[in-house]
Amino acid sequence: MDDSALIDVALTVNGTHYQRQVESRLLLSDFLRHDLGLTGTHVGCEHGVCGACTILLDGEAVRACLLFAAQVRGSTITTVEGLAAADGTLHPLQEAFRQAHGLQCGFCTPGFLLTLVPFLAENPNPDDREIRQAISGNLCRCTGYQGIVDAVRSLSRTGAPKPAHEAET
Repeated sequence: MDDSALIDVALTVNGTHYQRQVESRLLLSDFLRHDLGLTGTHVGCEHGVCGACTILLDGEAVRACLLFAAQVRGSTITTVEGLAAADGTLHPLQEAFRQAHGLQCGFCTPGFLLTLVPFLAENPNPDDREIRQAISGNLCRCTGYQGIVDAVRSLSRTGAPKPAHEAET
């Protein structure tokens, strides 16, 4: 490929600034996984249906498989790797998932977590119906969703703090 087909992309991911040249049609999910090595952004359906590739883009939950890396120039992204603290302490939502058995195989878990972080910031005390509505765009083949609802309900009593890299600033 010639250099004219490359686009300069500068963005912040999990608190770290990156600048890269990317092909114009490189998907954001592939950029995160292959260029940055952040493999927690899973690719399931590649059509935006399953939610496994959900990330936070400027604080909003979006599907990384539906965006090109070039579209997010200048943005701030949080992946599941950015939720835990630098010392490995789990984000309270991750810990709630663990305690409530809200995960099994784990493939869908990053998407659920990143869907729920902004949801809980806007709605810190949701009822079960609101939780189920919030996660309705994420698919899970293992849990039956009740463990996920239980995790969110248990956490909603105390509130969900921001991802670790955002809390440090």
